[in-house]
Amino acid sequence: MEFFCLEKENPYFCTMKPSSLILTQDGSHTLLHAKTGEHYHSGFGAIQESEHIFIKAGLEAVNIHNDTLNILEIGMGTGLNALLSMRWAESHHQIIDYTGLEVSPPELYQLKLLNYPDLLNMDNALLPQFYSTESKQKLSPYFQLQWVHQKFEDFLPESTQYHLVYFDAFSPQVQPEMWTEQGFNKLYKALKPGGILTTYSCKGQVKRALTTNGFKIEKLPGPPGKREFLRARVPYK
Repeated sequence: MEFFCLEKENPYFCTMKPSSLILTQDGSHTLLHAKTGEHYHSGFGAIQESEHIFIKAGLEAVNIHNDTLNILEIGMGTGLNALLSMRWAESHHQIIDYTGLEVSPPELYQLKLLNYPDLLNMDNALLPQFYSTESKQKLSPYFQLQWVHQKFEDFLPESTQYHLVYFDAFSPQVQPEMWTEQGFNKLYKALKPGGILTTYSCKGQVKRALTTNGFKIEKLPGPPGKREFLRARVPYK
C-alpha cells in the first residue's frame, strides 16, 4: 500500500492511496472526507481525541437515573464514538440505547480498513454492521444502536429523550447549517434536565448558540493538539 504525507511537519499524518485512510499519532486511523476536505478525527490521535472529549467528558459525567442511558450522536461518521461507547457499556454493565445520525457514512471498504476494533480488542464486523440497517440493532446485552439516515435539519427528536448528545459534525466553516441556534434549540429540548452535550468546537459562534438556548457551558482542557473544547448542560428545572 502506498503512503504519502498530508502535512510535511507531521510525519505520522499519512494516508494510503486510494482509500484516504490516515494513520494518526496514537496509532489509530481516521479518514479524509472528500466533500468537506476535513478529517473525521484529529491527526494527533483519533481514539485519544474521542476518549477525551466524548467518553471521559460526556459519558462518564452523566448522572443516570434509570436503567438505560440514551445517547444521541450528531455525525456518527466512522463509528468510533459508538464503538467506544459500546466498549464502555460492556465494561461497566450499563445498558446504552444509542442513536447515530449520519446522512453520508463512509464507504463499506473504508469502514473495513479502520483499525479501531483491533486496537480496542473488539469484533471487526461491528463498524460495517452499524450502517447495515436503519432498524435498531441489539449488538450486545448492554448496547443497542440505531442509525438514522437523515439530515440534522430534518431530524425531529422527542422531547427530553436523551441523557447525552455527542455533537461531532464537521466544522462550522464547512457545515454551517449544523451549528445554528435552531439546531441547538432542538437538542436542548431533546435532552433530559441535567443532560449533557459535548463537542470538540470551542468557537465563539458555537458558545453563543448554546448559551442563547439555555445551555450552561464549560470550557475544558482539550486532548493533545487542542487547547480546549466545550461541554454544555441542560439545567435542572
